[in-house]
Amino acid sequence: MCMLQSVSAAQFPLPTDGDIIGEVQTRIALHEDTFADIGKALDFGYLEMVAANPYVDAWLPGEGVEITLPSKYILPAGARSGIVMNLAEYRLYYYPKDKPVVYTFPLGIGREGWSSPISETRIVMKTPNPGWTPPKSILREHEEAGDPLPAYVPPGPDNPLGPYKMTLALPGYLIHGSNKKFGIGMRVSHGCFRMLNHNVLELAGLVQVGESVRIINEPYKLGFKGKQLYLEAHTPLDDHGQPSVVDKHAMVMQLLLANEGLQDRANIDWDRLREVVAEETGIPEVIGELI
Repeated sequence: MCMLQSVSAAQFPLPTDGDIIGEVQTRIALHEDTFADIGKALDFGYLEMVAANPYVDAWLPGEGVEITLPSKYILPAGARSGIVMNLAEYRLYYYPKDKPVVYTFPLGIGREGWSSPISETRIVMKTPNPGWTPPKSILREHEEAGDPLPAYVPPGPDNPLGPYKMTLALPGYLIHGSNKKFGIGMRVSHGCFRMLNHNVLELAGLVQVGESVRIINEPYKLGFKGKQLYLEAHTPLDDHGQPSVVDKHAMVMQLLLANEGLQDRANIDWDRLREVVAEETGIPEVIGELI
């Protein structure tokens, strides 16, 4: 780990020696710090901050406490092109066509009953300063909760879509900003994908209409850096975006088997693998190396 130098909306060069980007950093908490505030300032989601700091109070870390910033990632498996959103990770990756870099941003996803889809789609429209016409289902939900919504919310600080929306080819689904202080990196939306406002503005300036979008749900990611084999473990979610009761070690074994011949090519530390799966810190950890 290294002490915090600077963290911003993350842009990393594509690795030439494997699948790992970034480095874990630390920050010494100030008296007024909370995980939500640190995440908003440094582009981390709330739950990834909690996972990386299991023994720190998220709402009152305490002045002088060292906080881990999970700014190291294994790139998702599959094509490194367009936008890739990993639900289990609460994170978006963007690979531009014109330079060998990757951007990554925290993401809010759908809560129970309003799950975010797993799909391959594309951006069909970009809209700055959007207004919001709540669908009937959301109007009904708020009405039943005693919190009625107007039929239309104009652009501005009260608009839940924030300063920008990107419409997906999936009917009813958007990537957008937010008018709420909290909720990025959590299961909070009605199925859409929320970003910090400065992040959604940056992404909107990078992508074009027609950009491909791949939505995945992969709690475990394997990757190499040189000869070292890494595992990144997140809490598995079910198809409704909720924590899933699954055989986690079986899922990891399936992932290892899917990488044909990997167990013959690498010495795997099985005790360390089990520890990483149990801890679910979301930080890539070495579990073996190539023979």
